[in-house]
Amino acid sequence: ADVARQLEIMSALLSRSRVAWLPSRLGLRTFNFSTGKRVYSESEMSTFDDVATSLPAEGVIKLTLQQPKSRNALSSHMMRVLQTHLDAIRNDRSIRVVVLAAEGPAFCAGHDLKEMKSLREEGIEGYQRIFNQCSTLMQSVVTLPQPVIAQVQGIATAAGCQLVASCDLAVACEEKARFATPGVNIGLFCSTPMVALSRKIGRNHSMEMLLTGLPISPQRALEMGLCNRVVSPEKVDGEVQELATIIASKSAQAVRIGKEAFYKQVEMPLVDAYEYTSETMAQNMMKEDANEGVSAFLEKRPPSWKD
Repeated sequence: ADVARQLEIMSALLSRSRVAWLPSRLGLRTFNFSTGKRVYSESEMSTFDDVATSLPAEGVIKLTLQQPKSRNALSSHMMRVLQTHLDAIRNDRSIRVVVLAAEGPAFCAGHDLKEMKSLREEGIEGYQRIFNQCSTLMQSVVTLPQPVIAQVQGIATAAGCQLVASCDLAVACEEKARFATPGVNIGLFCSTPMVALSRKIGRNHSMEMLLTGLPISPQRALEMGLCNRVVSPEKVDGEVQELATIIASKSAQAVRIGKEAFYKQVEMPLVDAYEYTSETMAQNMMKEDANEGVSAFLEKRPPSWKD
């Protein structure tokens, strides 16, 4: 009976279309979208959860990869769990900022190479499936309405470096964080990681990392633009929380509009970008929060955001 129950729970976990985990102040609530009812207890679901959740500040959720023995590798299961969290957070208006952190010496070592090796038996279809899964996850980070901050306490390699580059901001530990796209060292060029990397740090820096496979220090990552801040180990948590709290205090509506517009306009020609952002700002000015913000500024009082 216990085995059957565990299989039932696992089946629910793997079915993103039926079950999602929604953050609350008490931890994680599990709901079935088709019925609107709770499905399993938190203790049951945590048995299969590679990602821990916490709420370190008002409006901030922290997702912590907690498979340090595998260096938080992005196995298909890890990606599925992380995707489920992001899908739930996407429509949760109480969450204004997401922090992505990890346990152990590695932030994320990329794909699970043992799993990748086993997929060879399936042929190219197996590899296409897992790379498509990873690409969907990375795009979900970019298109998430809430800003995502990477809290990098250790090494971030290959798809792990891709994950950092996909986040909106990154804070790194000056002593232990390292960044690399070392696929070339094992005969597998980091082609999907370079999509995020080249959009974050530009062509020359990206090609150097991709062609050499050599790790770079946090300070070098800061110079390149891969990180926003580099701090000592004891200050990482505080620095990330301060940054997240500042962002969470802004109008969530304005932040959502701005994040979406930023990533759209950077892909446009100059004239198109100005045309698009002019329309975006005009639409933004018609929002209730913009009216409140301007009024509060003119009246010299703190704004009271509606969204």
